[in-house]
Amino acid sequence: MGITGKVGGATAEHLLAHGKEVRALVRNREKAANWASKGVELVEGDWNNSAAIEEALGGVEGAFVMLPPVWAPSPDYKEAKGVITNYVEALTKAAPPRVVALSSMGANRTGGHGVITALSLLERGFRDLKSPIAFVRAGGFFENFLYGLQVAQGGTLPVYYNPTNRKSTMVATNDIGAEVATLLTGPAWSGQRVIELGSMVTADDVAGQLGEVLNRDVKAFAIPRAGWAKAFEQFGIPKGHSGPAEEMFEAVNAGWMDLGVASTEHVAGTTSARDVFEAAHNAAKA
Repeated sequence: MGITGKVGGATAEHLLAHGKEVRALVRNREKAANWASKGVELVEGDWNNSAAIEEALGGVEGAFVMLPPVWAPSPDYKEAKGVITNYVEALTKAAPPRVVALSSMGANRTGGHGVITALSLLERGFRDLKSPIAFVRAGGFFENFLYGLQVAQGGTLPVYYNPTNRKSTMVATNDIGAEVATLLTGPAWSGQRVIELGSMVTADDVAGQLGEVLNRDVKAFAIPRAGWAKAFEQFGIPKGHSGPAEEMFEAVNAGWMDLGVASTEHVAGTTSARDVFEAAHNAAKA
């Protein structure tokens, strides 16, 4: 699932590198044409169609599933609930030998964490599946800071992390793809697993690594709480609908997404924020 996005794409690249045949559920074949040229089998369909999902799951060795990101969800998270219902129906019928689901740090909690509520619902919705399942609770994506390649030219990286010297879990999408591929191709397991993925990093660290790539001094600047709504609007969230995103960062700043939840495994990231910035910077210059 999600092969045209960063996490799904990274997962597919790592699976192909493992020598695996890959199948992807896509809404638009043209958008995924580059994957077809790499040998990926495309099944046309939508995650709102359980029959299409079931078709895509036919005969697989393992399945990677994720929710489409919705930054301005309905109050009852009906978007996520609908997709989860379709997943559960299809996964129950197809019963793949193993399932890996993208989740998030903080998904162990049942409320008070904004958009991560959708992933809490995903984990709870999947708990009765018969297939062995691994929930990958990833940290915040380094790729979410890529706006800094433009805005930090003046020496400042605006962030929602406050204080900027407080560590929270972060990870590169490449490392998520690598871990998902390892889970899908490695030794089988039974029951359910939860893997916390990422390393503890500060916004100051991220700004410093961005500065190394830009060859200038860059400092993280915590956006004042009163300015969050306006800042989220500038990133495309409709006015009056930024509450769930704001609540998520309040939870991050409260330490709700730190590593070390009981009964979880931990895998550290190996790709740094600097690696992510450098790759994007070089691609922009190419």
